[in-house]
Amino acid sequence: MTNHSEAAGMPGDSDISGRGGHGEGSVGRAPSGRGGRGEHAGHDLPGEHQVTLRTPAELADALPYLLGYRPEDSIVLVALHDGERRGRFGGRARLGIPAHADDWPSVADQLAQGLVKGSERRGARPESMVAYLCQEPGPGESGRDVMERLRPLAQLLRTACGRLDVPVVEALCISDGRFWSYCCPGKGCCSSEGQSMGLPGTSVLAAAATYAGLQVRGSLREFTARFIPWEGAAADEQQAALDTASMALVPRILDAEGRAEVAEETLGLARQIRKRFADAPPVSGTRPADLRDDGLLEHDEAADLILGLQDRTTRDRAAEWMEGDEAGPALRLWRALARRCVGPYGEHAAAPLTLAGWVAWSTGDELEAREALAMALGADPDYLFARLLHQACNEGLNPESIRRCLRAERTGRTGAAAEQPSVPDRSAPRDAAEPEGTPNRRRRRARTAGIGGSRGSGRHPGAAGLPRRRPTDEAAPGGEGPGRAPEAAGERARARRKGGRRVAGEET
Repeated sequence: MTNHSEAAGMPGDSDISGRGGHGEGSVGRAPSGRGGRGEHAGHDLPGEHQVTLRTPAELADALPYLLGYRPEDSIVLVALHDGERRGRFGGRARLGIPAHADDWPSVADQLAQGLVKGSERRGARPESMVAYLCQEPGPGESGRDVMERLRPLAQLLRTACGRLDVPVVEALCISDGRFWSYCCPGKGCCSSEGQSMGLPGTSVLAAAATYAGLQVRGSLREFTARFIPWEGAAADEQQAALDTASMALVPRILDAEGRAEVAEETLGLARQIRKRFADAPPVSGTRPADLRDDGLLEHDEAADLILGLQDRTTRDRAAEWMEGDEAGPALRLWRALARRCVGPYGEHAAAPLTLAGWVAWSTGDELEAREALAMALGADPDYLFARLLHQACNEGLNPESIRRCLRAERTGRTGAAAEQPSVPDRSAPRDAAEPEGTPNRRRRRARTAGIGGSRGSGRHPGAAGLPRRRPTDEAAPGGEGPGRAPEAAGERARARRKGGRRVAGEET
């Protein structure tokens, strides 16, 4: 479940008088002042403008601005506060619509309880809810068919919230550019064919959001595509590289001294590629930018880094690239690695997705942070680092406390190396977030194809990078990434044995 705190999307004040009404009977306000986000959400600010939401159509139009993107195949609940006075948008929660109707009751309960309890932890229990069901028609379906098919789900949401004494004052279905209200009393005020959503960006709310500096960052599918693993021929090549790297690294990982060496090699290679990304010329658009980054990262390099980041201490040291000039290229690298966790290596994506979520949160992009961390938990529900970050981000905590911890760890390690420059550090540093004396049994084996590995936050490191091959400029369709010159897995293995270089840089 993706929770959106009151700092996400459009900030909060909104009057809902005449709740549940239709036509001109439903009134709401949302601020458009530039200061109305973050810790000020839901408060009056000097010079703040109010946007009045009068109809269900305007509530439907408000959804992308509440979330920051256009949801697809999604259930969304939005909390409302201070209903008797003027109303205020509160927290938001989103879940994908389950394909099987048998799962709907548990999903409705989970979503309602999660949003209510999350709001209570932030000190403001919601007084009512607005529910949205968003799904495009399937083959042979119309928008009205989708609305009727999802009607039982809407009723389950209303009863789940009602059991918590938080009534749903409006429930909308959005499909095929139209919307329907499940709360319509059926007295001829709403057409059975629904009402048109209108052109995106033409409403008063859209203008106010633009003035306030709020952006709708495309659809959810476009947003999450930056993290989804490749498919097709490019994925097959990447899987072969991961298989080869696994066979080469496991013997070294099982050796205590070799494990420490591999950790340094992994971080050194990551620094090298991070700099490569930083030096690359900028391009316009997220898709071209991701294709550019895919072309800068070789299959063998990606395999070494993906395996190396399964180690907890290596991953935590990589998490130190969270601010300043390091953050942007690091975030691009973690996205690119998540796209390379193909086939049976899908669970390995938990590490780069968590790092991407952490860097996004640290640099102020809570929207990307929540989606990346939710995807990390989808890859591995037991991944502790992702679970803790996801909870902290959803509860609106300040990431500065984590940044201070990681800065201190980095400074301490650098200081220790300066005091004893002639003695190489062969031991992996202790996790900054874990107390001294943590049992070694908590460290788990690396995940490798064909070798059983348990889930958890402990990981083992990867290996050094290989000389890069220049990819072709052709982009593979279907999100596969750039094309690659064919090379046999055996040749890559021989290159690693003969010409593989060890990259061991120091912290910068």
